[in-house]
Amino acid sequence: MSFKGIWTRPRALALAALMAAGLGALAVAAAEHASNANPPATFRYASPDESASRNTFAPVVKRVLPAVVNVSSAKMVKSPMGMMPGNMEPFFRQFFGDDDGAPSGPNGRGERGQMAPRQQREQGEGSGVIVSPEGYILTNNHVVDGATDVRVTLSDKREFKARIVGTDPKTDLAVLKIDASNLPSAVIGDSDKVQVGDYALAIGNPFGLGSTVTMGIISATGRGNLGIEEYEDFIQTDAPINPGNSGGALVNDRGDLIGINTAILSHSEGNQGIGFAIPVAVARNVTDQILRNGKVTRAYLGVMSEGVTPALAKAFHEKEVGGALVSEVKPDSPAAHAGIEKGDIILSVNGKPVNDNAQLRMTISLMQPGTAASLRLLRDGAEREVSAHLEEMPTETAKAASEPDASETGMDGVSVEDVSARSARQLGLAPDAAGVVVTAVDPASQAAANGLRRGDVILEVNRKPVRNTAEFEQALKHSTPETLLLVSRQGSTLYLAV
Repeated sequence: MSFKGIWTRPRALALAALMAAGLGALAVAAAEHASNANPPATFRYASPDESASRNTFAPVVKRVLPAVVNVSSAKMVKSPMGMMPGNMEPFFRQFFGDDDGAPSGPNGRGERGQMAPRQQREQGEGSGVIVSPEGYILTNNHVVDGATDVRVTLSDKREFKARIVGTDPKTDLAVLKIDASNLPSAVIGDSDKVQVGDYALAIGNPFGLGSTVTMGIISATGRGNLGIEEYEDFIQTDAPINPGNSGGALVNDRGDLIGINTAILSHSEGNQGIGFAIPVAVARNVTDQILRNGKVTRAYLGVMSEGVTPALAKAFHEKEVGGALVSEVKPDSPAAHAGIEKGDIILSVNGKPVNDNAQLRMTISLMQPGTAASLRLLRDGAEREVSAHLEEMPTETAKAASEPDASETGMDGVSVEDVSARSARQLGLAPDAAGVVVTAVDPASQAAANGLRRGDVILEVNRKPVRNTAEFEQALKHSTPETLLLVSRQGSTLYLAV
C-alpha cells in the first residue's frame, strides 16, 4: 500500500545526498569569496633593539623618581568661630566645641557673643628633592613655613618625620633632614648652562598619590621683577608645574637637577604654560650656607637700581637696553667707597653680564661678604672698571626701586610746587630740602603712565638739579621730548623717563 505525497526511503536518501553535495559546494564557494575579500593578516613585531632605540625619557625618569619625595606639613592656626548667640542652649554648644564651662565674657562667648578663637590644624602638601644620601632634602619654604610637624614620604612609600634644618624665605627655599642613609639622591646639574629651548622635565610627588612627570622646554632664564620672591632669578618653563609639585625637581634631558619648582603664572587654578623654578646654583648656595652657618648671609653693595627700559636708554643716549641703572647710592656703603654714582649703569659683575636690576641684586647676594667685586660701569657714554669690597647685608634694607612702565613721553597734566616747611615735614624730608613736589598728576597723562605720582619730589631734570618751580620750568623749556627725572619717593630715589 502506498500513499500519495509520502517519499519512499530510497528516494529520500538520494535527495539528501544531492542536497548535501549542493551545500558543500556553496560552502566552498563562500570560503573562496571570503578568502579573496580578507586575505590573511601579517603582523610585524618590534625587536628588543628597536624598542630600546625609540625616543623616550623613561630611563631618565626612572633614575630621577626615587629622589623626589612627598612633603606634608601641619601647623596650628587660630580660627575665629564667628558670632554666635549669647543665649545658645548648652546642647548646641557641644557641637561648636564650646561646652567647657569656662565663659570668656559676660555671656560665655566674649564681647557681643563672639566665640573665642579656636586652634585648628592646617595641612600643607608639596614635593621635595633628596640632594644627599644622608637624608638632606630641598623643598620650598612656603611648603613648610610655620610647620610644627613635617613628614616625608619616599617613592617606596616609607614615611619619615623630618626636621627643618633651615629656611630662606627670600628665595623660598628650605632644607629638611630625615634619619635615613644610603638614599637615592639627585645629580646636581649646572643651571648656568641652561639655554632657552632645552628640554625640561618637572617631577613631583604631590598629595601622596605618587609621582607626576610633565615635559616641556626652557622658555626663558633669569626671570625677575615678578614680585613672587624678594630675590628672583627664575628658570621659566612650559612644563606644567601643577599644584602639589612645589619643591619638586626640574631636570634636563640627562636627568640632572637644574631647578626647584616653585610657582606658576595663572589667572585660574590651572596651569597655563608658564612655570618658574629656582636655579639649582641658587639652591646649592643657600643649602651650603644653611648647613655651614645655620643661616643665609648675603653680600651688600649699597645701591638702589632699576632696569634700563628703552625710554631710559634713549634718555641716557645709550644704544642698547640692558644693565642696572643706579638711582641711589647709600652713604658709607661699598658702592660709595668704590666711587659708584647715581646715573651709572652697571653692565657686569666679575665679568658676568647684568641684564637688569633683579639680576644685579641676585648676583651680589650670592657672593660672600668681605669679597671684592669687579664692576664694569657705563658713565656718560664711557665704560670704566671699579672694585667694590662687599659687606654683609644689614638686617633691614630697602627693596629695589620698581621699574617704571615707560612707553611714551610728556609732562602735560603735572602740577608742582616748591618744597615748603610743611610739605617737607609731611614727606619726611629735611627742613632745607630742595626740589619741587608733585601736587597732582592727571591719571590719563603720559607722566602717570610712566610712573610719576602725587607726592614725588623732583630733584633733577635731565641730570640737572632743580631747587624750585622756576628752575623746574626753565629746565623743561630746554628739555628734549624724552625728559629724564630723578625723583625722591618715600625715602628712596629713582629715575623716570617721561
